[in-house]
Amino acid sequence: MLSFVEEIILLLLDDAKGALVDMPLSAFNVVVSGAALMDLAIRNRIDTDLEKAVVTDPTPTGDDILDDALGRLREAGDGLTVAECVDRIAAAADDYKERALERLVAHGILREENGRFLWVFHTRRYPVIDDREQREVKARLRQILLSDEIPDPRDVVLICLVDACRLFGLVLTAAEIETADARIAQLRKLDLIGQAVGAAVWDIQSSIALAATAG
Repeated sequence: MLSFVEEIILLLLDDAKGALVDMPLSAFNVVVSGAALMDLAIRNRIDTDLEKAVVTDPTPTGDDILDDALGRLREAGDGLTVAECVDRIAAAADDYKERALERLVAHGILREENGRFLWVFHTRRYPVIDDREQREVKARLRQILLSDEIPDPRDVVLICLVDACRLFGLVLTAAEIETADARIAQLRKLDLIGQAVGAAVWDIQSSIALAATAG
């Protein structure tokens, strides 16, 4: 089973270009950070209410991305808001992206291609070799959002993250998003951790957008 970080990277992958979709770097870092935080929550390493996050189990998970994130939270001590946790982990988001891409290549899902852009800047592409995982993530979300099916708790958490990051356009058409709006709002209420992380990601991205407008 893929981690939330790996699933988000797959969702953000542009199939045609073999590259991640265009997003402001700071927003992308927040997305990856939120995914890592949710992975820790679903593995019972942290617990949150709508305000604070606490490390409840410092035992390593065996996942190098999550163990790094867990270490960053432990160093900070208790009492961080969820937004502060997301911000703290976001500092390592680029590294997490690279590790996640390496894993997807190792799994045989992606293929790495090295090249040159305008013969100067080194570039890497990640064409999809086996798109079953990518299709499965998108199909799973579509099935849940466009039906009355009872979702798995893991899928509820992923939906909260995708919603907070405004990524449903990668999964649904504009018309489907409008149809599923009430369903998304309903599912968002089913997971307290998903609500907390989603709210934190939304607040940080709103601050980024406001700062960009002011500049």
